[in-house]
Amino acid sequence: MKKFDFCLHISKKSCNFAGDLGEVSTMEEKSRKNLRYFYYEYRSEVVFGLVLTAAVVVSYMLSPLIPTDIFRKFVSPFEISAVAVLSGVCAWFLARHHEGMRQRWISAWIMGALTLIFIYGYYIRLHGNTVREAAEGLFSFEGWEMVYGDIIAWFLLAYPSELLRPRWLTWQKALTRLLPVIIIGVIDYFVPWDLRWLLAIVPVIWVWLLLHHVRSYHKYCEDHFSSLEDTDERWVIRYLVMIFVLGGSYGYLCISDEPNRIFTQQWLMFFVLLYSNEQVIFRPVAWIERAEQKEARDENDEASDEISKVMADVSSTLRAEYRRALEEWMETERPYLKGDFRLSDMKQVVPINRTYLSQFIKEEYDCTFYQFVTNFRIEEAKRLMRESPDMRVQEIAEHCGFSSATVFGRVFLRETGLTPTEWLAQSGS
Repeated sequence: MKKFDFCLHISKKSCNFAGDLGEVSTMEEKSRKNLRYFYYEYRSEVVFGLVLTAAVVVSYMLSPLIPTDIFRKFVSPFEISAVAVLSGVCAWFLARHHEGMRQRWISAWIMGALTLIFIYGYYIRLHGNTVREAAEGLFSFEGWEMVYGDIIAWFLLAYPSELLRPRWLTWQKALTRLLPVIIIGVIDYFVPWDLRWLLAIVPVIWVWLLLHHVRSYHKYCEDHFSSLEDTDERWVIRYLVMIFVLGGSYGYLCISDEPNRIFTQQWLMFFVLLYSNEQVIFRPVAWIERAEQKEARDENDEASDEISKVMADVSSTLRAEYRRALEEWMETERPYLKGDFRLSDMKQVVPINRTYLSQFIKEEYDCTFYQFVTNFRIEEAKRLMRESPDMRVQEIAEHCGFSSATVFGRVFLRETGLTPTEWLAQSGS
């Protein structure tokens, strides 16, 4: 069976591209293979979250050993000063080295706003006696203190929101998101109702919305790119893991009666800001920024735009011609072997813009562009392993367009349910 015929055959199974038809025969096998893939795909994020959670738990266990007076006079002011200085330095650096990137400008504004908030927090720590000798236990924070925490949470979630949805964040939308917090805080302050539980729920809603944006972002990446390794999705997932741990710590603050409970939250905030800003400052230019720049040039191609307008009512004959040309190009030129192969590269043989190209792939092959290309790469890898069983995995990965042997192994496991070594042993038996 030709490679492309194989691709079409498997695409009917929800474009899972599982490989040989006998590899997945029961729902139990599918579930087991999905669990194995999840372990290989996200084990670093899971380990990261578990280690950070363990560090937070140990910190809460040890914080009572700090004398309360020393904590109030020295430790707490030092921690919040360090957080304020870090956010201020990051704001200055990002403003000086934004390189025309909107995301970095927004991050600079966010760090500047957080600096002012932390300075205010430092002031109330010294003069507001917020670290009380005897906390109230359940919801030991007052309503205005929880508003303060919610505002910090909103700023921490603003940057990934803009990263996942470029040009989405505006002043109007920012105020709209913050408005419920302000309203609830004012009502809680002036009326006898206890609305602090609502203030605790609002950040959870924001995180849920951000998770929805992650899913949409992942779908966009699969529709337009042949590799997901250069996207910011995995960094955002690690960032959300930190936010979850930070949120869990904040929840404990709301119910704890330990006077020194803020110690852990403050050093954890310092760590989150340090890690996230290191990623923003030293990570290569954000993937979505590069994608927009490149594909903005594609969208300016008037000839392609004109053709795409006609494609809505295109004849089946022309569709078949485009499909034949694409399949022949994939078989003969094998462009999928290039690691930076993009959807817009297909315009060489299918002269329509990238938006309709993505739709064309979905309609004709019932899969995303990423799945379409991945199947070819996996089939090429299988061919190499059959013909050259002594070939190193790294060499196979590089030849087939994967960025590393680790990425190749992870994708191969997802598509076949087996590691390359297991597949080779099974195919040879």
